[in-house]
Amino acid sequence: MMQMSVKKEFGAAHMPPPSRRTLAELKEGESGIIDRLDLPEDIGRRLMELGFLPGHVVVPARSAPGGEPRVYRVDGSEVALRRETASHLILRPASKASPKPAGKSSKP
Repeated sequence: MMQMSVKKEFGAAHMPPPSRRTLAELKEGESGIIDRLDLPEDIGRRLMELGFLPGHVVVPARSAPGGEPRVYRVDGSEVALRRETASHLILRPASKASPKPAGKSSKP
């Protein structure tokens, strides 16, 4: 089952409640499982096409020298996202974490 929260507006004023972790909060090498995308429909749909689907495992990889954008490994690909966008990808609480296979691996 896919879940996507659609918003008309997008920006820092629409941050998730503090009890929920976001993709932007993960440290390099730490994994998280996507719970939902709290983004406008067009952006959410594009990220879902790239593999950012609820239930999939995402791992932050490296970042640019200034810290942004940051590269995330998801579904066998590496995708760079700005912190603002990553802060709208809500992760499952640790107690609900039962990952779906992330797909093919990008490493041999």
